[in-house]
Amino acid sequence: MSKQNNTQSSQTLPPRLALWPMISAYYVPQMIYVAAKLGIADMLKDGVKNCDELATATGTNAPALYRLMRALASVGIFAEKEEGYFDLTPVAVYLQSDIPDSIRWAAIMFAEEQYKVWGELLYSIKTGASAFDHVYGMDLYQYLAQNPEQGEIFHKAMTSIAITREDTAIATDYDFSSIKTLVDIGGGRGSTIAEILKANPTMKGILFDCAPALESAKELIEAAGVLQRCEFTVGDFFDAVPSGCDAYILKRILHDWDDERAITILKNCHRAMAKKGKILVVERLIPLGNEPFAGKLIDLDMLVMTGGIERTEKQCRSLFEAAGFQVTKIGSIQSDMSLIEGVPV
Repeated sequence: MSKQNNTQSSQTLPPRLALWPMISAYYVPQMIYVAAKLGIADMLKDGVKNCDELATATGTNAPALYRLMRALASVGIFAEKEEGYFDLTPVAVYLQSDIPDSIRWAAIMFAEEQYKVWGELLYSIKTGASAFDHVYGMDLYQYLAQNPEQGEIFHKAMTSIAITREDTAIATDYDFSSIKTLVDIGGGRGSTIAEILKANPTMKGILFDCAPALESAKELIEAAGVLQRCEFTVGDFFDAVPSGCDAYILKRILHDWDDERAITILKNCHRAMAKKGKILVVERLIPLGNEPFAGKLIDLDMLVMTGGIERTEKQCRSLFEAAGFQVTKIGSIQSDMSLIEGVPV
């Protein structure tokens, strides 16, 4: 096949040929996963290394590792400088462990439990239930609590996903000036509340999550220079949330849960907040039509992983109404994220 044909996008191929890259799309994520799991990018941060050297360091079969590295180089992840010698590319840099915006842990997370669960998508489509629960006999968060190593990978991955311009956009695009104390519900390691507190020097914050999620949050909050204005509260948002505060933010929380449990979370915020409080929800709102939209794919990820859902604006408004809130504002945060503001009624 000619180079020109190799580089054609699936959109320009005849319909039958366009299906082939789609049905074989699992190749590359698994290739990246193995490199991430082995820590190859960390080993190359000081420069070019021979594949035999990499194989010795990783305890792998040298010919097989070479075949992996050659394949990864063919899709731009690494670069083969001369036969058997590999270097980082600008893409591979982000598979290193020790850079602030590393996605190594996300690459591992997506290709371990998540990959196995996606193999049971048919179960979720037939039943409407979480495939994760079906495969592992417990929900995702129970599993992470019982498997601390996987829980650590999950929380690192969530942090790497959160460390984007999205947090900065939330902090700068929304007017927080009237808010004295903001509670970040299910805020994990605190990247969102950290950015908001940095941009609003008179505000106080409360980071609310389960104990494992908060264990290393202090380091991130301290690095942001806002530790003196941030409290850490352990709890379960299905039971209760910190009371008496004037605003509660939930970023990428409601999409994890079906309508019944999402309404429970919102009702607990409604019950806890001050009389003139606000609820701020950051989620993808799925548009109508056939246009590509990441949320349409992530919606299926929510289905198989947690039984959750990416919602339309209409569905989101229904949740608010059921929990006793009125939507007062919807604004774009990034190309595919929205901030929905609500007040109690």
